[in-house]
Amino acid sequence: MPRAKYHLITLGCQMNKSDSERVATVLDRMGMEETGSEDDADLILINSCSVRQTAEDRIFGKMRDFGRMKEKNPKLIIGVTGCLPGRDRDGVIRAKMPQADLYFPIKDLPQLPRWMAELNPEFANEGDIEDDYLAVKPRYANEKQTYVSIQTGCNKFCTYCVVPFSRGLEKNRPAADVLNEIRERARNGAVEITLLGQTVNAYLASDRATGFSKENPYKDDFAALLWEVNQIPGIERIHYTAPHPRHMTDEVIDALTLPKHVNYLHLPVQAGNDEVLRRMNRRYTCAEFLEVIRKVRAKSPTIGIGTDIIVGFCGESEGQFEDTVAMYKAADFDIAYTAMYSPRSGTAAYKAFKDDVPRLEKKRRWMKLQGLMEDTVLRKNQSYVGREVEVLVDSWDHGVASGQSREMKLTRFNSAEDLRGATVRVRVTKAFEWMLSSELVSVVRR
Repeated sequence: MPRAKYHLITLGCQMNKSDSERVATVLDRMGMEETGSEDDADLILINSCSVRQTAEDRIFGKMRDFGRMKEKNPKLIIGVTGCLPGRDRDGVIRAKMPQADLYFPIKDLPQLPRWMAELNPEFANEGDIEDDYLAVKPRYANEKQTYVSIQTGCNKFCTYCVVPFSRGLEKNRPAADVLNEIRERARNGAVEITLLGQTVNAYLASDRATGFSKENPYKDDFAALLWEVNQIPGIERIHYTAPHPRHMTDEVIDALTLPKHVNYLHLPVQAGNDEVLRRMNRRYTCAEFLEVIRKVRAKSPTIGIGTDIIVGFCGESEGQFEDTVAMYKAADFDIAYTAMYSPRSGTAAYKAFKDDVPRLEKKRRWMKLQGLMEDTVLRKNQSYVGREVEVLVDSWDHGVASGQSREMKLTRFNSAEDLRGATVRVRVTKAFEWMLSSELVSVVRR
């Protein structure tokens, strides 16, 4: 009898990608197999993002398509998990998706086999599933580069953000569990680890007394975790996302200099005006943020620094936006991911503030920051011409290999050989806004 098939659609951030690896484990244990085709699937499951309205609209469009598929195949099961169900406390969003047979926040993943069996007894399964979804071992999508979740949820309650509602309050994994997962991945060939958390550097280890080595020099739990990962043989690169400026302690900043840490830090600022930051409930001032940047560059002068920025937040005046432009120049970011503010039902901003910046004005502000970023990225990238950088190759197609440098710069070079998974040294020959063109110097490790 052929095995039932599932098709998994992942939207949003790296945390969702990591969660989908856990979803795949649960479905694999049920005896199902993954298919890349929606038409061949017995189950289509969307791991949803709810950060902006455009992400939700995409899901609604998908559900209409899947509804037509269900008319042709009544046995087809359609499910939605992730952030959208997590924040839908009153069922208003659920009511817009009558096509969905399953609708659950990701924390309820362990219940999926039971729900599937209730929908179709053919899916009945006696296998054990962990009570805590974070304890489910992911089915890793990439053997060389691995996402490792150390935390889920958030206690910050930024007024624009749905995460505390979609994922709940902050919950940290024990250090021993995290380190055991990374050791296992290293034994299976992983060389790059990305630690994930909503405010990842706020990490607190419930097992600090036993989870960390006596030789560990750090008192800050997150810095201590980074030190421990640095001791694991086989791991060559470590980075993390997304930290919060308030938790960039001196020890966390010092840990950026550990030998295996990539030469890059992504630190969201969101706005460059103190009053806007106050309305966002970010809990730091522009001066405090810039002081963190100063300390980081004092420790790591060549580090690349990226950020996230929201333009057009409630009440943001033209002058307040220009403060953000000035902040960008002062921080001299290597890259920024800029978003136009999108109201999210259930958040404090949705309840307390008016979305009063017109969309065309948001777009204009976005374009101005985008132009500044592109000029800055090109200037910074041009400084790499003639230099050698180390690249972890993650793709190869028609004789062109590419991967990220330790500064998280996309780098490409010609290679007759498929070097995916190899660490190489290349010499940069040309620089563009989004890519460094280079030539292969040597293969460091295969």
